[in-house]
Amino acid sequence: MKALRVSGDTLVEDNAPTPQPGTCELLIRVRAAGVTPTELIWYPTSHRKTGEPRAAAIPAHEFSGVVEAIGAEVGRLEIGHEVYGMNDWFADGAMAEYCIADFSCVAPKPPSLTHAEAAAVPIGALTAWQGLFDRARLQPGERVLVHGGAGAVGLFAVQLAAMHGAHVIATASSHNLDFVATLGASQVVDYHALPFEKIVESVDVVFDTVGGDTLARSWSLLKPGGRMVTIAAGQETSDAPTKNAFFIVEPNQKQLSIVGDLLESKRLRAVVDTVLPLADAPRAFTGAIPRRGRGKLVVAL
Repeated sequence: MKALRVSGDTLVEDNAPTPQPGTCELLIRVRAAGVTPTELIWYPTSHRKTGEPRAAAIPAHEFSGVVEAIGAEVGRLEIGHEVYGMNDWFADGAMAEYCIADFSCVAPKPPSLTHAEAAAVPIGALTAWQGLFDRARLQPGERVLVHGGAGAVGLFAVQLAAMHGAHVIATASSHNLDFVATLGASQVVDYHALPFEKIVESVDVVFDTVGGDTLARSWSLLKPGGRMVTIAAGQETSDAPTKNAFFIVEPNQKQLSIVGDLLESKRLRAVVDTVLPLADAPRAFTGAIPRRGRGKLVVAL
């Protein structure tokens, strides 16, 4: 099969053997795969779970496609079914004609979505869900600040928080203010115009997708008992509160199924920044593709 593998700080095309599913796995013919540009420098891209070096990894761990083969203990999906999902960070990903995923990592693709739209969902929606509900225990009526409200994760955090009955404040660039408001934010702050902490007052939850100085300036905005959630603070930080606030998304079939139903009923919206051919994927991972700053870059296969 045709695949793109990591070579240094870029990707190179390779002919790889088509993988075979294990007992609880699916072989998926990939139709589209989401791009997470920073993935090439992540630990799982260069190391195995055992800590040993890993070479020539295939990136992209969210996908939409068609079930091509199933393991012996996969009983609820049939060959030919359309699915979407994400697989383990240490596994080979979906920047290839086929990928392997555990049955527990996928759900039926929402029928009304294209494969490109569906591939833009899993990591962003699951990160938002797990951050808001599993980690922060967001309650209706609470005030939540979402940093990066137009991004691939932030746009789902805004929508899910608003749907849950929270008062949503989001930061975004000037050309995305109206867009983020349409997602359900009651207030959208242009982070270039004025420091957000001069405008935003006490909040119950901060959902941070930016990190760095933005994260540092957000702690003072939390009410007593407020909760910080960040996906942009590296685990190498020695600051205990920040380490406790940081988390990495995990595959979850039940949550993916709920998200799929919300997408199909139009209560939730998927946003694709740009759809690229496989030949342009290396440029996407190096940041060379011009972007609108909304949603996800997706590679169509």
